[in-house]
Amino acid sequence: QVQLVESGGGLVQAGGSLRLSCAASGRVFSSFAMGWFRQPPGKEREFVARIIWSSGSRYYGDSVKGRFTISRDNAKNTVYLQMNSLKPEDTAVYYCAADTSAGGSKIYQYEYDYWGQGTQVTVSS
Repeated sequence: QVQLVESGGGLVQAGGSLRLSCAASGRVFSSFAMGWFRQPPGKEREFVARIIWSSGSRYYGDSVKGRFTISRDNAKNTVYLQMNSLKPEDTAVYYCAADTSAGGSKIYQYEYDYWGQGTQVTVSS
């Protein structure tokens, strides 16, 4: 089992920044990949970013490219999502997810095996 706990959400003005953290515990392996998804109010959950734990390869959704950066701290089993130049349309619940069969770019929810509880990000205009 893998447990994921997100933190760092909150309220920020448009143009501001936030950094989300996702701490992983349990049977965490370097072969994993970690992802961030978000679910805006009344909409489907969508892919935001992904990082391959071992290689550090990164993938981003089109709507966040150039503004968001995913990174990881192997020693702390923690993944981060640095969000800059935030827009009101970035408002959503952000979820961390773990893919136990890492490889390539995976952007669909069903490709991930474990999920955190989510953290709310609200961007005011």
